[in-house]
Amino acid sequence: MNLKELYAKIDGDYDKAMQILSIEKLMDKHIKKFPSNPLFEQLFDAANSMDANALFESAHAIKGVCANLGLFKLSAMASEITEEFRPGNERKMTDEEVLKKIDDIKALYNKTVSGINEYASQA
Repeated sequence: MNLKELYAKIDGDYDKAMQILSIEKLMDKHIKKFPSNPLFEQLFDAANSMDANALFESAHAIKGVCANLGLFKLSAMASEITEEFRPGNERKMTDEEVLKKIDDIKALYNKTVSGINEYASQA
């Protein structure tokens, strides 16, 4: 599997990621580091305790990391959590709705990590 095939498998946007990172070797380096990024565990831990500040901070960071890597579905999902918990914003979702969205993020994250690990093992 090459990097373009990986992006297709994980619902990423290879072309947009190339526009951002410019060099495929750089994309390869950063996408391989993605599974070890602690931000997702921080998000999941924050959701377990419904820590509004931690949910905002981790989701906001995830939104940026994913956007830079061309993982726009994950970025958009994190953006919903970011806006829900942005200081000064009124909450629109119930805790149950937030937890459902976190579960959706977790499912896509796991699919993404699985694809990346498969890709990395072939290198």
